[in-house]
Amino acid sequence: MTRYWAAIFLIVSGLGGAQALAEDYPTRTITMIVPFAVGGPADITGRIVADIFSRRLGRSVVVENVNGAGGTIGAQRVARATPDGYTILFGHMSTNALAPAFYPKLGYDPQKDFEPVGLAAEYPELLVVRKDFPAKNLREFVAYAKANADKLNVGHAGVGSISYIGCLLLNSAIGIKPTLVPFTGTAPVLNAMLAGEIDYECDPVLGTLSQVQTGAVRALAIAARHRSPMLPEVPTSHEQGLGEFDIAVKYAVFAPAGTPKPVIDKLAAALDAGLEEDAVRKRLAELGANSIEPARRGPRPLAELVKSEAARLIPILQAAANK
Repeated sequence: MTRYWAAIFLIVSGLGGAQALAEDYPTRTITMIVPFAVGGPADITGRIVADIFSRRLGRSVVVENVNGAGGTIGAQRVARATPDGYTILFGHMSTNALAPAFYPKLGYDPQKDFEPVGLAAEYPELLVVRKDFPAKNLREFVAYAKANADKLNVGHAGVGSISYIGCLLLNSAIGIKPTLVPFTGTAPVLNAMLAGEIDYECDPVLGTLSQVQTGAVRALAIAARHRSPMLPEVPTSHEQGLGEFDIAVKYAVFAPAGTPKPVIDKLAAALDAGLEEDAVRKRLAELGANSIEPARRGPRPLAELVKSEAARLIPILQAAANK
């Protein structure tokens, strides 16, 4: 009986300590790791989210870009951080669901080493080609790619990056295996395409929006069921008969496993409230993001999303990468 009451005391004490932590949190600066290069879609969106946390939680949030290995270097750093809510990750489905498809010796388990906080933004991907590429639409692209696969160069921001995954899915749907050329980020890929060194890339709307709008590159398809309000003239992959090419970059916030639930709940509530702000919604829409409905926010929907995306895409991506 003594042990029983001792156990009850420890449980109650732990709950009280966690509640006190939640009430006090945060008491100092929070570091948010963005595991990709400065200036890319992840960085731009991550800074919007960092600003939400800073305003809603009343503490500075420092964004630190830790680039490399498709975002897994930065993700691993957060996975190994102290689980107290002061080091968090602004990742996406590649870093936190799909990385095992490309990194068999990954230094963390995406589904066990993180606590999901919430989905923040979703950007459909675009198939973008150099300005003088022969194909004028997706059907023509498929025909040309099948006939010239060994001559094509595809730019991406590293194995496991969103641009790598997007075009791997596209290439798998078409049945081709062109040359994949790695770069250190979205901007270098785009520069190479402008120089005529890269034939095509797959990236979020945000990544190439201004260049598409000015005609420096051409967008042939958006990998979604619905057109983007930012590029309404670009038809979807489904409209053009290639529904298998359907992928959106889903950016989300994660904390190290073991972070107290009250802290996770406080972060999730801050993010949820910020995503309801008119200014934030307007800014994300201007960048080409889909709105995240309230039912899709929060820790539980994000955990379910990580599991479903891993189950849906890992087999396809592994097969495409190993062809």
